Amino acid sequence: MYTFSSKLKTFSLILMVLGLLGIGYGFISAPKDIQEVEAILASDAHGSHHEASNSSTEAHSVASENKVSADAEHKEHLEHVLNQLQNKPWAALYVACIFFMLISLGVLAFYAIQQVAQAGWSPVLFRVMQGITAYLPVGSVIFFIVLMLCGFHFNNLFIWLDPNVVAEDKIIANKIGYLNFLFWIIRASIFLIGWNLYRYFSRKNCLAQDEAKDDSFYKKNFKMSAAFLVFFIVTESIMSWDWIMSIDPHWFSTLFGWYVFASFFVSGITTICMVSLYLKSKGYLEHVNTSHIHDLAKFMFGFSVFWTYLWFSQFMLIWYADIPEEVTYFVTRIEVFNLPFFGAVVMNFVFPILILVNTDFKRISWVLVMAGTVILLGHYVDFFNMIMPGTVGDQWFIGVSEIASLLFFLGLFIYVVFTALTKVPLLPKRNPFIEESKHFHY
Repeated sequence: MYTFSSKLKTFSLILMVLGLLGIGYGFISAPKDIQEVEAILASDAHGSHHEASNSSTEAHSVASENKVSADAEHKEHLEHVLNQLQNKPWAALYVACIFFMLISLGVLAFYAIQQVAQAGWSPVLFRVMQGITAYLPVGSVIFFIVLMLCGFHFNNLFIWLDPNVVAEDKIIANKIGYLNFLFWIIRASIFLIGWNLYRYFSRKNCLAQDEAKDDSFYKKNFKMSAAFLVFFIVTESIMSWDWIMSIDPHWFSTLFGWYVFASFFVSGITTICMVSLYLKSKGYLEHVNTSHIHDLAKFMFGFSVFWTYLWFSQFMLIWYADIPEEVTYFVTRIEVFNLPFFGAVVMNFVFPILILVNTDFKRISWVLVMAGTVILLGHYVDFFNMIMPGTVGDQWFIGVSEIASLLFFLGLFIYVVFTALTKVPLLPKRNPFIEESKHFHY
């Protein structure tokens, strides 16, 4: 049985406390009115001439021709910036919240695939996967609460939830049959409940199989996993539209569901690898050998390339077509978010392909930890790129709110996952493929 070390537990608790303090500071320090926004923009103007202050300067230049019009434009700009800055702590919380929840969902999907494929190499890793998916119920509850707060107008992350915006925007108004709070939250409930039900019953059957005298529980899991994967592939696509793409409701991409899937799926596989390496370093998982780790690294490499293929396909087709309502999505990210936008490509493609293309490196623990850390940070940045431009616009920067949210959910993730690993033995006893998995060599 695994024992949660006091050092790691303390570390996770410290991360959560620091994260909560930083999240609280982010909300408290957000501007409350346009007077505070004016002070912020004036301060920026004296420093580096932030982009937002440039718009304010342009508004004042028009005042000489038409003061009334200029004052109205200036006030409208200040209200827009106020909305963006008030969104900032919410958006930072949202990015970290959905990122860690989807990591556990990615691991759950990978686990289901192993069940359906009747893979012989992976059963020795099943308990690790189940430990990581233990975060899904916790992450789901927190995420659902955040969605409810969005619906009750505690923030403006989803502009289509604002009836005033819908009344003035014909494009959004035409989508109101799908993009409305009641239907949206019902869909979210179905997705989260469905994923968690599979996670609960598949784990229950897996544990029951340890004490069974036949393979009946394994067969139940096989059928359940096949049904879940059908449910997952449909709900994952709709989830990506509902929770991420609808942040920019004027824009859409037919590849977006696959793109989001590739991002959190490779993050989930990377997490399996890193947790397994940590447990191995502490003397656990005696039957997990370098061949198992090598296979996980191959998946990390392969899905990093798959993510890049989807990233380029989505970008190239829209950029080449140059349709204004579509290309604006990428123009904003290139002009305003150019560092994280192109940085994500380096972290999620260039770095993994240079490191993991080498077969020998796929068996070296410290290389995989380094590569895994960069991949996970890179896909956090990827989610940052998908969510921040539509919520905070040009008012983005990596500050207390972003760092604190990441620390809190990382600490919570570590605490929940490693607590779950202490509950059951790390080796399934009666899986039909357990002996093959113990002696797996490549």
